[in-house]
Amino acid sequence: MTDSRTILVVEDEPLIAMMLEDFLETLGHECAGACETVAEALEAVEKGGFDMAILDVNLAGEPVWPVAEALRARGIPFALATGGHLSAPPADFETTPTLAKPFTIDRVEPVIAATLGQ
Repeated sequence: MTDSRTILVVEDEPLIAMMLEDFLETLGHECAGACETVAEALEAVEKGGFDMAILDVNLAGEPVWPVAEALRARGIPFALATGGHLSAPPADFETTPTLAKPFTIDRVEPVIAATLGQ
């Protein structure tokens, strides 16, 4: 298990976000909050206060890449979450750890460890 971390969840489906938050807490982490839109996520990045983020690549049809770029600029690690998005991520994010939907708790922990370099 990784050390306890504070993790921001960026997911536009409330039930999926709640499930992911439960998984994080079960694994000993704290959820810094959940954002449903790119705008909300960019505000959260500006405020900071979390160790890493998990980003759904498609937020109600809007790509999450501006949030990924903002996190990278601040040096905050992140993982991508995808349900099989149609287009490949931009080249800058091809090697980013990815969590495939449907989420299971046994898939979440290794992605957090990979994201944090543990």
